[in-house]
Amino acid sequence: VQLQASGGGLVQPGGSLRLSCKASGAGIFRINRMGWYRQTPGKQRELVAIRTNSGYTEFVESVKGRFSISRDTAKDTVFLQMNSLKSEDTGVYYCNANTSSSDYWGQGTQVTVSS
Repeated sequence: VQLQASGGGLVQPGGSLRLSCKASGAGIFRINRMGWYRQTPGKQRELVAIRTNSGYTEFVESVKGRFSISRDTAKDTVFLQMNSLKSEDTGVYYCNANTSSSDYWGQGTQVTVSS
């Protein structure tokens, strides 16, 4: 499974960004869930949001009510809509796909929230 992420950038506080992650490869039918993690300097990578094939979603507390995650199964793509962005949302965001036996990671995409 290969993951191609896009959509990061620089945005002012209160602004919005949408991240996209497209999965490809022979094993995509084994994917159980897809999601996003982020990493900031000096901190461990943390889960931001995940979405399972059944539609179950989970978010880190700090983004609840501001971020949403959706998936276009026909295009094997997962989206992270980020609204009301705050400076503490700044970091490198990584797309993740999980199967019963493996975790796959995309390249990180930088999100910077700054005035």
